[in-house]
Amino acid sequence: MPGRRMVAMLVIVLSTVSLLAGYKAFWIKQQLHILHAPKPPVSVAVAAVIEQPWQHQMPAAGTLKALQGIDLSIEVPGVVTHVQFDSGQTVTAGQPLLQLDNQLEQAQLDIALANLGLARQDFERGKQLVQIQAISKSEFDRLSSELDRHKALVKQSTVALAKKHLTAPFSGTIGIRQVDVGDYLQSTAVVASLQDTSSLYVDFHVPEQAVQLIEIGQSIQVTVSARPGQHTVATVSAINPIVDDNTRNVRVRATLPNPHNRLLPGMFASLQVQLAAPVPQVVIPEGSITYSPYGQYVYVVSQHKKAAGNIAEQRQVKTGERRDGQVIILEGLTPGEQVVTAGQQKLEQGTPIRVTADAVSGNRVGAP
Repeated sequence: MPGRRMVAMLVIVLSTVSLLAGYKAFWIKQQLHILHAPKPPVSVAVAAVIEQPWQHQMPAAGTLKALQGIDLSIEVPGVVTHVQFDSGQTVTAGQPLLQLDNQLEQAQLDIALANLGLARQDFERGKQLVQIQAISKSEFDRLSSELDRHKALVKQSTVALAKKHLTAPFSGTIGIRQVDVGDYLQSTAVVASLQDTSSLYVDFHVPEQAVQLIEIGQSIQVTVSARPGQHTVATVSAINPIVDDNTRNVRVRATLPNPHNRLLPGMFASLQVQLAAPVPQVVIPEGSITYSPYGQYVYVVSQHKKAAGNIAEQRQVKTGERRDGQVIILEGLTPGEQVVTAGQQKLEQGTPIRVTADAVSGNRVGAP
């Protein structure tokens, strides 16, 4: 009896172990099948690798300056009697702007003119007398010298009188006036600013190594933060012939048309110097680039060799200049290929991919 029970228990244990071993083998087989089963394709967005004209540019920063700009002031002190302009007014060259009290200067001019008339009469009378030898030659010379002296005094009084009023030295726009009638102005006191903004200068600096790339007449794309998205083209008009000892930069000046006075002196400008004529370059969207410690790479859409469908091919590339969301590819891609622009984080070498109909985008480059 004890032997039969032991055999029965042994049979039960062996049967249980066999069942567990079979279940484990079945589970392992299922897991291996799942592991080696083909992965479902990953949906990605792609863009075409194209060749487009590309103009190389050099970024810079500058400041806008008026073609002509000064602070108006008067040379002599005095009391303001007339203000002949309004703040923000457009004036022309020679237009009267300000008048100081000039009664004293006018009286001095009147005296000088009266004395000049008397000296001229004496001179004319002396000219007749010296011909008949009624007076000596030295006396006639004295009368001639006296006439010249009074002419100089008239000119002096005329200049002193002219300094009592202010005129516009050039055409432009008056700023906010800083004087009123009755104010006593000291000499050189600022009356207002005058700016000729029909054209502007934009001054910027380039490294001494880049001076050889700048030429007179070269085009520059100008953007100001006050008008985002709007570009204006300036032309290089002057290059400083000396390098700054402290910064090792060279100052460059460009002329910028401003027909509607939309740009103002003092604005900060972002510049793109057009360095050369456009040349064909292979470009892709900048978002296609993936970075790693070993370099930059992209995922290229490639045909599966053994099965139908596309796979992601990881390819290292060498990039160049970037602009407006585009990047130049110097090595690694050829026009006509397609690169993944979205979904790279789900990919690795050989991952099956599916390009959705609405995820195919053209690769466009901004205007050269």
